[in-house]
Amino acid sequence: MQNYNENAVNVLQELNQFVNDRIEGYKRAAEHTKNPAHQAYYKDLMQESNRFASEINSTLSSLGGQRQDSTTAKGKIFRGWMDVKSTVTGSDEEAILEANITGEEWAQKAYNDALDHKTELPPNVVQMVEKQKNASLATCEQLRRMKDSID
Repeated sequence: MQNYNENAVNVLQELNQFVNDRIEGYKRAAEHTKNPAHQAYYKDLMQESNRFASEINSTLSSLGGQRQDSTTAKGKIFRGWMDVKSTVTGSDEEAILEANITGEEWAQKAYNDALDHKTELPPNVVQMVEKQKNASLATCEQLRRMKDSID
């Protein structure tokens, strides 16, 4: 049977792959958008995601785990598809926002999956995951408002 720390390490390593996807997604969004306000927002989200990854990696180290710097295969495929799509559509703002909303929805699922293991995680880890999940939810809502304003 796995111990408390091993469970937490496994959950956090998987979650951090999604956070790393988030970093890559907002990096691409900032590169492709033509809207300066959106670009600034995406850069802020990229910095926020870097802080999240740093928090998770620091916690992983304290639990005896390895840093997680990779992204998910699903995220790599999605970003590749979005690159092709942006070539065809000319980096359409609505498409960029839709891609970011999809990414945040995936992040919400990843946070929920992590919290499904709440009883197996130290309280400080649960608190960190909940805080990041709430920030991701607020971001998703803001992205939806931005999309609605251009429709």
